[in-house]
Amino acid sequence: MANELFEAIKAGRAEDATRMVRENPSLLSARDANGASPILLAVYYGKRDIANALADAAGSIDLFEACALGRVNRINELLRQDPSLVSAYAPDGFPPVGLAAFFGHLDAVKTLVAAGADVRAAARNPLKVQAIHAAVASKNIDIVRAVLEAGADANAAQQQGFRPMHEAAGTANRALAELLLKHGADPSLADESGKSIADYAREKGHAEFASWLESPTR
Repeated sequence: MANELFEAIKAGRAEDATRMVRENPSLLSARDANGASPILLAVYYGKRDIANALADAAGSIDLFEACALGRVNRINELLRQDPSLVSAYAPDGFPPVGLAAFFGHLDAVKTLVAAGADVRAAARNPLKVQAIHAAVASKNIDIVRAVLEAGADANAAQQQGFRPMHEAAGTANRALAELLLKHGADPSLADESGKSIADYAREKGHAEFASWLESPTR
């Protein structure tokens, strides 16, 4: 039955997913092969309508689900009950602040940082992402700024040596690059294959951005 729920979520069949949960609420405790709950899986697959419907049906959600959905009131409630949760890891390896950052929830990120979240904590899975990687992936400059100001490492490497500046280079995002540079990003650093950040920009068709990045007068 759990597999049927996961498949309904992935396919975006909201009515089927909510019906299954109404008929069998215990399904909300199921986990997929990576440890994600039905609510988190729905968010991961971009089915936020389903995720919110399942969260409403659940009545109460855990910290990781609340962070992925940006439900600040629930985050505050859970952290009041157990402040140590701010340093916990989801079953699939992601820390709360990383989930909030990746899914674009600035208020949730600020709430977690204020509660003591470690923005340099890396995911305990092969991705090894920190909050800064999640933030740049969200393309929300305010979230990137928030985690940098909270002490995130602008040069942090995740899987395969991918750094925050690679995200800026891949999309020729000058505002993001300038913010990262302001916080100490080193554009000369390479990934594990030896490819520089400027090389990555050129590979993505952003020769002008690459030249700017390499310019000593930028």
